[in-house]
Amino acid sequence: MNFKGISYYLSLFCFPISILAFINILYSSYFDYFLSINSYVATLIVSFVIGSSLLFVGKKSEKKINFIEQLLLIILVYLLISFFISLPFYLSNYQVTFLNSLFEAISGITGTGFSIFKNIKYLDPTLVLWRSSSQWIGGLYFLFFLILIFSNKQFNYKMNNLTYSGDGRTNSESNIKNLLSTIFILYSVLSFIIFLLLNISGIRMFNSLNLSMSLISAGGFIPTDSLETIIRSNPQKLVFIFSLLISMLNFFLFLNVFQKKVIIREHKEDLYLVMLSIFFILLVYLNNYSGLNIIISVLSSLSNSGLSLISSDNNLSLYFILISAIGGSLISNTSGIKFTRIYVLLRTASSEIIKLISPNSITNKNIFNSEKKITNENIKISFLIFISFFISLFILSGILIVDSIDFEKSFKLSILTITNTTTSAMFGIEEMDFANLLTTSKLSLIIFMIIGKIELISFFLIIKKIFFKD
Repeated sequence: MNFKGISYYLSLFCFPISILAFINILYSSYFDYFLSINSYVATLIVSFVIGSSLLFVGKKSEKKINFIEQLLLIILVYLLISFFISLPFYLSNYQVTFLNSLFEAISGITGTGFSIFKNIKYLDPTLVLWRSSSQWIGGLYFLFFLILIFSNKQFNYKMNNLTYSGDGRTNSESNIKNLLSTIFILYSVLSFIIFLLLNISGIRMFNSLNLSMSLISAGGFIPTDSLETIIRSNPQKLVFIFSLLISMLNFFLFLNVFQKKVIIREHKEDLYLVMLSIFFILLVYLNNYSGLNIIISVLSSLSNSGLSLISSDNNLSLYFILISAIGGSLISNTSGIKFTRIYVLLRTASSEIIKLISPNSITNKNIFNSEKKITNENIKISFLIFISFFISLFILSGILIVDSIDFEKSFKLSILTITNTTTSAMFGIEEMDFANLLTTSKLSLIIFMIIGKIELISFFLIIKKIFFKD
């Protein structure tokens, strides 16, 4: 195991946290929030010192790390960066325990949105900004992982090869720096566009900034206690819908739009996702529900954000939960089983049925009617992800039931955790006191929030590599 190489790359993920801490120091100084400034100074020092130490250890190492080492790097990134992000919560004046601080940090960096805080509007504005920043940086890091690591052909369980993934040179060493720069710039531009549209629609600048960072990362943190106090008018709702679409669709779709390239042929997945969204919305409308709030709820579920403007409705809560389990594009910040994998399984099942009925028939194995073929490996991985999703669901539900959480709520909460979707009224579990859960429940939610983002199969692969070497 190339630990020095892992150390080198791990160090590079530390320094952006130092930059975020420095920005919060400037914000605290400018608006005279001096009570909280020390926590960001401590975070700046700790993240910079640890990052520099890791860089020193790995600077002269072999920079090439294999796929299993890359997976281990991702897990270490989530744990170490979450530790840095937890420091301002722990060092704040709100007497937050370290476990609760870590819970809030991991919920942010994975884009889940579970919060141990009540009465968000009374929180220090710098801490509200820090929460939103954790989602923004977590979404950016995950896109890096998707493009550079999860696209690895050694074991492509994310199946990014089935959707457009740039110019086909994502693993070229000479192209990595340019690719990372492009991802960062586009991610920042999209965040700014959302911020600008929210601000133009009449939302105050502070709320627009925090909400834009949550929406671009498909996160669930908001700067107030209720979304209804921010999103009120129809123009604001339309901007909100547009923002949810950005987080749900393929990240490279927007890159092609900016570069004015042909996009329809290479983004059939996005076309199917839009059609699926329309289908889900029509199903709700046929049951006498209407309005932009319903559209927001469907898109928020499919993008694994969970933010909603509708009140609790037991008739639709399970419906939205099931939509959340599907998720959006393979190359996006969404979680869930992912629409493309479900498509692969359904397409394969229908082909097998046709073969039984008509053995001499020729079945089409193209995905989304494109030139890309569905391979046997794609089928196996899709099935394995499907099974691992339900294994995770069964384990987490069993643990949560012990914590005096009834079966229905533990089942819903488990799905939302594994799909990195925040709790809200549309799921029927808006009021959830995460701060007072048992330690076992908090630790389990922390573990499965990470599993939901990188998927259980990652841990299986690492365990196999360590304990069952070929």
